[in-house]
Amino acid sequence: MGEKTKVIEKSNIVIRFSGDSGDGMQLTGQQFSDAAALFGNGVSTFPDYPAEIRAPQGTVGGVSGFQVHIGDNPVKTPGDFADVLVAMNPAALKANLRWAKKGATIIVNLDAFNEKNIEKAGYQINPLEDALLQDYNVVPVKVTTLTEETLKDSGLDQKSIVKCKNMFALGMIYWMFDRSVEHTVAFINQKFGKKPEIAAANKKVLEAGFNYAGNVHALATHFNVAPAEIEKGRYRTITGNKATAWGLLAAAEKAGLPLFCGSYPITPATDILQELALRRDLGAKTYQAEDEIAGICTSIGASYVGNFAVTTTSGPGLALKSEAAGLAVMAELPLVIVDVQRGGPSTGLPTKTEQSDLLQALYGRNGESPMPVVAASTPGNCFDFAFMAGKIAIEHMTPVVLLTDGYLGNGAQPWRIPDLNTYPSITPRLAKEGDDYKPYARDPETLARTWAVPGTKGLEHRIGGLEKVNITGEISYVPENHQVMTDLRAAKVAKIADYIPNQEIIGNQNGGELLIVGWGGTYGHLLSTVNELRKEGKDVSLAHFNYINPLPKNTEEVLSKFKKILVCELNLGQFAQYLRGKYPHFTYYQYNKVAGLPFTVTELKEKVFELLSK
Repeated sequence: MGEKTKVIEKSNIVIRFSGDSGDGMQLTGQQFSDAAALFGNGVSTFPDYPAEIRAPQGTVGGVSGFQVHIGDNPVKTPGDFADVLVAMNPAALKANLRWAKKGATIIVNLDAFNEKNIEKAGYQINPLEDALLQDYNVVPVKVTTLTEETLKDSGLDQKSIVKCKNMFALGMIYWMFDRSVEHTVAFINQKFGKKPEIAAANKKVLEAGFNYAGNVHALATHFNVAPAEIEKGRYRTITGNKATAWGLLAAAEKAGLPLFCGSYPITPATDILQELALRRDLGAKTYQAEDEIAGICTSIGASYVGNFAVTTTSGPGLALKSEAAGLAVMAELPLVIVDVQRGGPSTGLPTKTEQSDLLQALYGRNGESPMPVVAASTPGNCFDFAFMAGKIAIEHMTPVVLLTDGYLGNGAQPWRIPDLNTYPSITPRLAKEGDDYKPYARDPETLARTWAVPGTKGLEHRIGGLEKVNITGEISYVPENHQVMTDLRAAKVAKIADYIPNQEIIGNQNGGELLIVGWGGTYGHLLSTVNELRKEGKDVSLAHFNYINPLPKNTEEVLSKFKKILVCELNLGQFAQYLRGKYPHFTYYQYNKVAGLPFTVTELKEKVFELLSK
C-alpha cells in the first residue's frame, strides 16, 4: 500500500470535525490541533458547539463542530471552508455541508445514516443516495461497527465501546495527514491513568482507525503540510481564555500583589475562573459567587484591601455588574472586568461569538462613569492585553474593561511562551505608614489617587458610592465640587493615552485608497483579507485597534491618510458610531455581521471589491 500512496503537498488545509454533542468532536479536534502544532504547523481553531447541555440526539440543534486550519505559515484564521469534513451522523452533515469546499473529502459514519437519524436531521431521503454530494469525495465508513469489532474482546460495556468511535475517526485523519498518533496516545494515558481498560480501548481504536485509512482506496492520499517558519522559541497551544488567566497572573506577579477573582460562571468566560482556581500555587484566590453582582462586589472589596482584583463575565453579566462598576469608578479602585462577548441580547446565543458589548463597556453605567476599555485580538495576545489591563488598572487607579469574545476565548493557536523579564514593570500607587495621606490627592502626571490598605496606621479613610470632596475624600453635595470630581475622573482616563502605543498601520504607511478598520477578535480575518488583497495589487491597508478608550493619540492622523475608511465589526456598527462621535469629519463605510459567527475572508474581500469599484 505504501508504494501506491500519493502525497499531495499543501500550503494550507482546513479540517472540520462534526457530530452529536456526545461524540467527542471538541476533544478530537483539539487533539489533532495539538499534534499539528507540535509538528510545527501554524494552527488556528474554531470550536462551534450548541448552547444546550444535551440537545436531542441526532438533531441539527445538537451538532457540535470543531474546525482547525493548519498551514506551513503562521495562519491567522480557522479558514473559511473545509477541505476535509468528518460527519458522524446525518445532522452533522446537514449542519456543516455549507462549510465544505466543492471537491472536499467528506468522511461519514455510515452506521449513523439509518432511516430514523435521516428523518431527525430533516432530510427527505438519504443524502448519500441522491445528487446532493456529487461534487464531493464521499468516504462512507462504518465507524461504529469497526469500533465495536475492534473492542469485541475488551470486556467493556456497549456504551463505553461506542464512546471510543471518535478515536477511530481521529486515527483516520492522522493517517491522511501523515501525523503520528503518539501525542494522543500520551494524552489518553494521562487522562485515563486510573482506568487502564478505558485507556487501552481508546488507543486500540485510534490505531485501528489509522490502519483502516491506509487500506481504503478512497483515502489513498497523504496530504503533507510542512512546518511553518516561525520565530524561534518555546511554544504551546493556548486558548484565549487560558491566556487571559495567565496574563492576569503575570500582572499580579509583576505588581507584587495577590490576585483575587470573584466571578459567577457564565459561558463563554467560565474557563478563566476555572484556570485561576487551579493556580493557588501562584497565590491566586478565587471565589465562585452566587450571582454576577456578588462576583464584582467581592472583587471590589478585595481591591479595597490591597489585592489585584478581577471579575470575569459575558454580556448579560456585564449588564448586571454595571452599578458596582460605577462604585469602582467613584471609589477609584483598580479592577479588571473581563467580558468574553457572546451573541445577544439577553441570554441570546451563549456559545456563539459577537462584538456587541462595545457600547455597553464604554457607556453602560449611570452618571458620568468613564472607564478604560482594552480589546484583545488573538487567542495568544489575550495574555498581553490582560497584562496591560492590569497595568493600567493598578497604575492609574481605575477599573478597566477587557473585551475578548467567544471566538478568541475558545479558539486556540500556537503561542510563544514569553519572557516576563521583557514585560514592563507594574508599580502600585501604595501609601505607606507616615505619609501625609489624603484619599483623593493625585499624582500630577496621571491624576491617579494613592491606594491605602486598611489597617495601616495613620491611613484611616473613607471611600464609597457617594461623591467626595476633592483631596480629602469627605462626602460632598456641593455642586461645584461635583463638577471638579467629574472632570478629574474623565481627565484621568483621557491621560492614559500618554501611556499606550500609537496606532499602527499594516500596509501603506503613507496612506492610500482604502483603510480597513477593525478592533478585537476580527484581527485574523481582516489581516488575512488585507494580505491577500495587497498580493493582488489592491491599495488596501489595516488599522486594528486594541486600545479603545482612550484611543491612541495618533488615531485622527491615521484616519486622515486614506481616501476611504471601511469599519468591519461583528455588530451593527458600534465602533463606527464611536469613531463618528470622536472624528465626525471623516466618512465611514461599514461592513457588519451578527450571525454568531466570525467573518470569512471571502465575504470581506467581496465587500472591499464593491467599495473600491465606487
